[in-house]
Amino acid sequence: MRLISLVIPLYNEEENVERLYQELVSVADRSKLNFEFVFVDDGSQDQTVAALQAVAGHDPRTVLVSFRRNFGQTAAMAAGLDYASGEVIVTLDGDLQNDPAEIPRMLQKLDEGYDLVAGWRKNRQDKLLSRKIPSKLANWLISRTTRVALHDYGCTLKVMRADLAKNIQLYGEMHRFIPALAAEHGARIAEVPVNHRARVAGKSKYGISRTFRVLLDLLTVKFFLGFSTRPLHLFGFLGFSTGGLGMTLLAYLAWERLVMLQPIANRPLLLVSAMLVLIGLQFLCFGLLAEILIRTYHESQNKKTYTVRNLFRGASYRSGEPQEREMKVVGG
Repeated sequence: MRLISLVIPLYNEEENVERLYQELVSVADRSKLNFEFVFVDDGSQDQTVAALQAVAGHDPRTVLVSFRRNFGQTAAMAAGLDYASGEVIVTLDGDLQNDPAEIPRMLQKLDEGYDLVAGWRKNRQDKLLSRKIPSKLANWLISRTTRVALHDYGCTLKVMRADLAKNIQLYGEMHRFIPALAAEHGARIAEVPVNHRARVAGKSKYGISRTFRVLLDLLTVKFFLGFSTRPLHLFGFLGFSTGGLGMTLLAYLAWERLVMLQPIANRPLLLVSAMLVLIGLQFLCFGLLAEILIRTYHESQNKKTYTVRNLFRGASYRSGEPQEREMKVVGG
């Protein structure tokens, strides 16, 4: 039976961990699935770790990763993915707002041939002004920018195949961009409505200030999705655009001076044109430097610029990993 790893980041959730663990065990018992519980404590300042050890320390299915300090939810999520051992990984919040009872249904959806199934909090139980409206705007913007249309990027409840999850690099606040990053690897993505519950204990760690950090990370994601292996295409476009505009203006000024015999030395347009040409050259230099860095990054770590779903060789049907190892079909 395949092992399913549940990755749950925690931060100051001592009031919720007992009920959370009981719900997870209940889902595991009812579904008769083989679960592993990977709890990641993100440097909690309360008794979260002690409370979790008290209720789940006896359970051999439990893995507890405790940070030395608070590193943020993305780092906690990345650690959970690293320490997960299952063939399938499920991520969910530790505040009980994600309903663990939705997991078996999402696993069934995954088995229809998808690589990632994202939850959609269709009837979200949060405050309208501080949570729902900013979330709707963010989801619209992220969907338009990344071209991976989802209703709810912020829902932590996701189910994904382990080979995909462990190839996604998470930094900053990028845990919410997992579907977009997965799409870069060619993942087949589905979204299903899930039950969402109001917080009954503890304090929310989310606020309007997070919106600005998300926007900055969105710029990073957009760059990596479109130009991570060809940065010169971006900087070259900017360089030719600004430099071309500057050259056009300089040609116009040259025509005025040589043909129309108009003085141009005291015109601000001359300075602007020269600056545009120099800025264009700088963009081109940035692009060339970025190309060198990208090539060094990939070649020094032997990283591939592609991902393989399946490899067919003779009578065998294997995933794109080294052939001397026994491997399992990915999404076959």
